[in-house]
Amino acid sequence: MRDLSKQNILFFTRTMELGGTENVILQLCETFKPFVNKIVVCSCGGVNEKKLKELNIKHYTIPDIENKNPSCILTVSKMLKKIIKNENITVVHTHHRMAAFYVAFLKIYKKCLFINTSHNTFDNKVKFTRYAYKHANLVACGEMVKKNLVETFGLPEKQVTVIHNAVKPFVDQIKVDPFIKQLHEKGCFVVGNIGRLSEQKGMEYFINAIPTVKLCMSNVKFVIVGTGEDEKKLKDLVRELDLKDDCYFLGYRSDVQNLMSQLDLVVLSSLWEGLPLTPIEAFSVGRTVVATAVDGTVEIVNDGINGYLVSPKNSLEITEKVVEVLQNKELRNSFEKEALQTYEDDFSFNQLKNSYKSYYESRLV
Repeated sequence: MRDLSKQNILFFTRTMELGGTENVILQLCETFKPFVNKIVVCSCGGVNEKKLKELNIKHYTIPDIENKNPSCILTVSKMLKKIIKNENITVVHTHHRMAAFYVAFLKIYKKCLFINTSHNTFDNKVKFTRYAYKHANLVACGEMVKKNLVETFGLPEKQVTVIHNAVKPFVDQIKVDPFIKQLHEKGCFVVGNIGRLSEQKGMEYFINAIPTVKLCMSNVKFVIVGTGEDEKKLKDLVRELDLKDDCYFLGYRSDVQNLMSQLDLVVLSSLWEGLPLTPIEAFSVGRTVVATAVDGTVEIVNDGINGYLVSPKNSLEITEKVVEVLQNKELRNSFEKEALQTYEDDFSFNQLKNSYKSYYESRLV
């Protein structure tokens, strides 16, 4: 068995912007730093580079691996080979299909242990995905992601291990958010949707639910937390629906769990997911969710027990469940108690740390 303490790990992904995949990479950096010789990260960069610096982990900036221009592929290939040689990398752990492709294309798996964590479900690029993942030790962040790899891409079931995403417990003292406090002092419930402002997160269906919620309950305000490519489109929709006094964009927040702890309800309106961190973060601070029944979300939200599941792209269902939870305090309290228990039983950070450490040790033979 190869000694874990002698390993030099490269985490290779597309970006270190804000997002679930990037959060998992930061968690893995923190998990393995005490046990291995060295960790480096390779991506096109982003705001989470700052957190890598705080962990004293070197980041190599490369061109965006989604750029499939031949000259870009050549540049990335040269840079990747140089990083692996100069840092004496022994383990390459990818977190993106294109990152896995480079490991396969350059046959890096012949010299290094090759691990890939799949964070989402897909139904496209079947041959490409099989090629990229053929020689990888595959980790799926949830059972639905594993099912997707096996059934859609025809990968052997024994090649895929499930390790659930997790979040750290919130142990800090709550820092009162003055804006949320102000809304509560006016007697309002505050409902939040937290995530990247992109097509995947289905925020427009959340926004389109607001007018009908307001018809049922006038004392509800809504906040959207995050940034992304659809920000202008979503702000335009809020203006079109004349919701500027009801729906507020709070931008990027580094204190998501702190903020969630002050909300009355969290909504996840995604159109697809791997195993999303947002409901786990909400559960970790004892908040319940109304979430779309997509992919890995159903592994976290037990409908009618710790929250509600609704159909994707269905603003009316979002309305009905939001109103039901807010109007029934006893139901809300029951959901919140079960939500916290679900976090502690199934999605704690300690479980992720122990699972990944054991997984690495089992592959270093």
